[in-house]
Amino acid sequence: MTNLSGNAITLTGRDLTPRKVQQIAEGRRVRPDGAALEEMARTHARILQAAASGQAIYGVTTGLGPKVGETLTAEEIDRFSRMTILGRAQALGPSLDRVDVRAAMLVRLNTLLRGASGASPDIARHIADCLNADLVPEIGAFGSVGAADLLWGGSKARALIGEGRFLGQPQGSLAAEALNAAGIVPPVLGPRDGLALVSHSGFSVGLAARGLCRANAVWNAAQTALALSLEGFRANLTPLRPEVLALRPIPGQVETAEDLARRLAGSHLYRPGAARRLQDPLSIRNAVQVHATVYAAIRALALVLDDELNGAPDNPAVLSGTDEILSTGNYLNPGLTTCLVALNHALVHLASQVYARCMKLMVHRFSGLPNGLTTDPSAAMAGFSPISKAAEVLVSEIQHHATPPPVSPSITADGVEDVVTHAPLAAKSLSAILDRLPYLIAIEAAMAVHAIRLRPDFGGIAPGLVAAFQAIADASPPLDQDRSLSAEIETLASLVARGRLDPDQDQDLGPLAGD
Repeated sequence: MTNLSGNAITLTGRDLTPRKVQQIAEGRRVRPDGAALEEMARTHARILQAAASGQAIYGVTTGLGPKVGETLTAEEIDRFSRMTILGRAQALGPSLDRVDVRAAMLVRLNTLLRGASGASPDIARHIADCLNADLVPEIGAFGSVGAADLLWGGSKARALIGEGRFLGQPQGSLAAEALNAAGIVPPVLGPRDGLALVSHSGFSVGLAARGLCRANAVWNAAQTALALSLEGFRANLTPLRPEVLALRPIPGQVETAEDLARRLAGSHLYRPGAARRLQDPLSIRNAVQVHATVYAAIRALALVLDDELNGAPDNPAVLSGTDEILSTGNYLNPGLTTCLVALNHALVHLASQVYARCMKLMVHRFSGLPNGLTTDPSAAMAGFSPISKAAEVLVSEIQHHATPPPVSPSITADGVEDVVTHAPLAAKSLSAILDRLPYLIAIEAAMAVHAIRLRPDFGGIAPGLVAAFQAIADASPPLDQDRSLSAEIETLASLVARGRLDPDQDQDLGPLAGD
């Protein structure tokens, strides 16, 4: 079970951020805004009025997909919401993670509060009640091609109406039993409610929002590890100078360089003659350009997510100004997929560069330090060399997961639904990359600290890096003889994943600072 804690976050449908998604997914409670619920009640009444008058409304008085041309009878309208849910509760495979499902529930709740769906406000209240009771539907991991998360939405909704299962329930039990135990009564489904619960992009957007927060934390840790590597290598810092970067100001470059300069303030590397080489290898000299690319990709995804988190993905939609009920294409999210793919690819560049930098630290002819960063001059000691193989595995797997999803026409729904985005696949890839990248950065951090230890002038590192150096040194003590480094890297990877490689660092830093 998620540990629910903290004050409830009020949801208005207009100001949800990726950080709030992360907080609520991990256990914060929610409170739907009263004015937003009133707007939902108003647009729902408009749907009921239009349906009673016989107006053709997609998914309310007509069938879905290829059956859009078929008019529902009054009897069919009454039961169509439930049929819509059960017919699309088809997700397969192992269960999605609890935190990811909570994120999806939250995103759909927030977008419902815009009022454009025409769904009953009871639906929003019910999702909020389930979130606050930590009743999380059990949903198979395979269920969306990115043209609205239909099968995931159907499987989620099936539990919410009491006919599926919630995570943690005993085998053979139904969601209705857990709802009853929590004192939650499922809402009576009216016209439009079933489709509103099923057809949305909450899962894709929730996965992407969580990935964005994780990427921001990892970028911060990567900056710390890079700064320590610059110290350990005794790098030339002229590529960080503002007047140099101004010659070609690519997106994110100034912010990345300023962040590094802040971390390196007071370093001996700024003293004349401190750099060992006129020009360092590209993995060191061009670190700013690569980290800046990740920075820019995170910012681009953040901009897209602001609209996805606070927009109305509904079809049909009720316009607030005129109360018209119109068909839309707002559920399709190719922009989200494109930004996810860009971030995934940027992280491949970062991973490849981290690995290259690690290799340079370990090779005497580049770093001036013993091969393998060994403290024993005898040939028997391997030092950090063996763990470089694990680093290479991580880079290869990151490259593999960054493969873009296919872009091809679909043939489902009798050819009506002929376009997909595969946003969920790109979001899953980001998650897989971020499962691996912290280990790679942890390896660099450990090597960098050990390289600094081996420098005869150790003690001259930037004051702002001392806390990070000590935290890493505590997890990975001097390598006086060969030992397994696995547990140490696991510990450091956990710090990287949480953005805590530097315990003194303000966590509201990086591309998402201030968001």
